[in-house]
Amino acid sequence: MLGGEPLGRAGLALLLMAAGAGARPRPAALGGQPRSSVVLVVCDSLDGRLTFFPGNQTVDLPSINFMKRYGTVFLNAYTNSPICCPSRAAMWSGLFTHLTESWNNFKGLDPDYVTWMDIMKKNGYHTQKFGKLDYTSGHHSVSNRVEAWTRDVDFLLRQEGRPMVNLMGDRKRVRVMEADWQNTDKAVNWIKEEAVSLTQPFVLYLGLNLPHPYPSPYAGENFGSSTFLTSPYWLEQVTYEAIKIPKWSSLSEMHPVDYYSSYTKNCTGEFTKEEVRNIRAFYYAMCAETDAMLGEVISALGDTGLLRKTVVIFTADHGELAMEHRQFYKMSMYEGSSHVPLLVMGPGVKEQQEIPNVVSLVDIYPTMLDIARIPVPQNLSGYSLIPLLHVKAESEVSLRRPRPSWVLSEFHGCNVNSSVYMLRTGKWKYIAYADGCSVVPQLFDLTADPDELTNVAIKFPVIVHSLDKILRSIVNYPKVSSSVQKYNKQQFISWKQSLGQNYSSVIANLRWHQDWLKEQKKYENAIDKWL
Repeated sequence: MLGGEPLGRAGLALLLMAAGAGARPRPAALGGQPRSSVVLVVCDSLDGRLTFFPGNQTVDLPSINFMKRYGTVFLNAYTNSPICCPSRAAMWSGLFTHLTESWNNFKGLDPDYVTWMDIMKKNGYHTQKFGKLDYTSGHHSVSNRVEAWTRDVDFLLRQEGRPMVNLMGDRKRVRVMEADWQNTDKAVNWIKEEAVSLTQPFVLYLGLNLPHPYPSPYAGENFGSSTFLTSPYWLEQVTYEAIKIPKWSSLSEMHPVDYYSSYTKNCTGEFTKEEVRNIRAFYYAMCAETDAMLGEVISALGDTGLLRKTVVIFTADHGELAMEHRQFYKMSMYEGSSHVPLLVMGPGVKEQQEIPNVVSLVDIYPTMLDIARIPVPQNLSGYSLIPLLHVKAESEVSLRRPRPSWVLSEFHGCNVNSSVYMLRTGKWKYIAYADGCSVVPQLFDLTADPDELTNVAIKFPVIVHSLDKILRSIVNYPKVSSSVQKYNKQQFISWKQSLGQNYSSVIANLRWHQDWLKEQKKYENAIDKWL
C-alpha cells in the first residue's frame, strides 16, 4: 500500500507506465519459452457478474478492470458446488462433487489427497500458500454438519441470523478485514523477498475470506455469518443509483426448495427496499476491498519485474445472493450464488478478451498442469482453459479432448432440503432435484430472463427431457441423492450416540436454538420419526 491506501485504478496504470512494457504480460508461444510462474488468488463469495457489464456498473473494481485490460475475462464461469468446502475440493482435485463425495462443508478431500499444487511441486515448481484453503475435511461448526444431515427431517427452523449491515470506522479505515490484509501482506512480502530470487518457476496461492459476510454474534452463542460489514472508505466506491432491487416472488409462489432455503436463512420476514439496497451496497463495498488486495499482489509482481513472466488467475469459490430470490449467502443454483469470477492474464494470454464459453472451477486443475507443461490426467472432470486463453497454437489444440458445451454444479449441504443438480448449457439453466420425480425441476432461459424469475420447465417439456438426459449421462443423480441421504442418516446416528446423555441439550443449542427451544419435544420427535 502506498501511504496506507491500496493502489487504485490510477496506481495500477502508473505502475505499468513506470515499468514500461517490461511489466506487461507478453503474448508468448507455449513451446521454447521458460515455464511461467502462476499466482492464483481465490476469494470467497464474489458474484462473478460484477466483473463485466452491466454488473460492473455498481462498484469500482480497478484491479479486476486491470486484469480485463491486459488479459481475459470469462463471462460464464461457475462453481461446481455453491458452498466453501465442496467447491474448493472440486477446484483442488479437478473432480466433480459426486466423485470427491464432498457432501457438505465438513466433508472435503482427504488431507493427503494429491492436488495440482503437489504435482507442480514434484515437477520443479516452488510452491507457496497463504490464507484460506478449506478443501479438506473437518472444518466448520457442528451446527453446519447437523443442519446438513437433518435436512430431510420434517421440520423448518431458522438457522441463520437475519441479514444486516454494520458500518465501522471512518473514511480513513481501509483495512477492515484485517486477517485478509495480513495474508495479502505475507504474499506481497514473499513475492518481493523470495520469489524475486528464485531460479525455478513458482506457484503462489492466496486465499481470502472476503467478501464472505461476517459472523453475527447478536444471534446467540451459535451464530452464523449474516453481517455485511464495511467502512465509509469502501462504501464510497459503490454507485448507489446503479444498485438493482431484486424482484421477489410471493412466499406462496416460491419453489418449495427455495422456500426452505429462504426460511432457514431467516429471510422470510419483512424487508424494506432500503434494507435490501443497503445489504447489497455493503456487499459491493466488501467486493471493492477484496479487489484492492488483488491489486496489491499484481503491484508486487509489477514492482519486481515478475508480472511479464507470471500467469495471474483470480476467481472465487462461489457467489453471494445478496437478497436476490429472498436469500443471502450461497447454497443455490441461481446466478448470484453459482456464477463465479474468472480472470486470467499473463504470457500468451489474449488481452481484452471476453470468453462466452461455459467453464467451471474443475478446469483450474488441468489448466495449472498445462501452464507447467505437465501431462494432464484423462480422468479429470475439468478441461484446460489454455486453448480458450491463448493466442491459438492450432497443432497443440487438436490433440485435446473436446471441451463439452455444458457445466455441472451440484449441492448436498445445509439450508437446502434436497440434493440439487444444475446443468448450464447455451442459454439454458436446468435444475433437477433429489430423485428427479419428487421435486419439480426448474428451467430458466438466461437470455430472455437473466434474473431467473420465470420457471419455463412446463412450457418446454422437450428441452427439459433432453437436458435431463444429458445430466443423467454425466451423473446418475437419483442414485447420488439416495447415497447422500444414507450418509446423512448414518452420520447423524453416530453423532447422536457419541453425545449420550448430552444429546438433547447439545442439539437444542445449535444455530437453530431460538426456534428449537420453543417446541423442543416436537423437533426431537420429528428426528426420531426420520430415524
